[in-house]
Amino acid sequence: MTIAYGYLHGFASSARSKKGVHLHTALGDRIDLQLAELNRPSFAKLSIDAMLAELDAMHEAHGRPRWRLVGSSLGGWLTARWAELHPERVDRVILLCPAFDIETRWPQLMKPGEFETWRARGELEVADATGALVPLHFAFYEGAKAHTAYPRVSCPVTIIHGTRDDRVPIESSRRWLASHPHARLIEVDDGHDLVESLPIIERAMIDDFAL
Repeated sequence: MTIAYGYLHGFASSARSKKGVHLHTALGDRIDLQLAELNRPSFAKLSIDAMLAELDAMHEAHGRPRWRLVGSSLGGWLTARWAELHPERVDRVILLCPAFDIETRWPQLMKPGEFETWRARGELEVADATGALVPLHFAFYEGAKAHTAYPRVSCPVTIIHGTRDDRVPIESSRRWLASHPHARLIEVDDGHDLVESLPIIERAMIDDFAL
């Protein structure tokens, strides 16, 4: 069985995300960590279906291996969703502050009236991975609603979530864990970006992925 390794970045990030690049470098002597680019078809026209299609294409391009994946925030939820859709493709995963329940959480993250404006106008300026303001279409949110808020994952799962995360509260991971007794949750004293927890993430990858 061929094993491949991948990192899925979060919203308004890119394949050159700090965590992804750090992990690629730190573990470069052990694995070839693929850094997926998920701004598909573009950040302005971002689509969950297009993101999933990108993972399908990555799977084909690497000869249909079994994947060991790390996903951050939106990329964490996407990792879980892809594993739910294609359990035969995924060996095990590590989810970093996974953005479960996008439909409920997204409006709560916005300023008063901002979500309604986004829906009415059909687009809203959002900073992309470079910091540039890009008009993100409302169809992104509508598309996300069509997918499972809390994907069911059958493979081994480790979640690493910051107790100080103010974007995706840790309660969402605790809720998901309650229906996945085979998974484990590592709670760390950190925020959403987990910048202080990189050694813990590296250790989890080494242990879980048998590196």
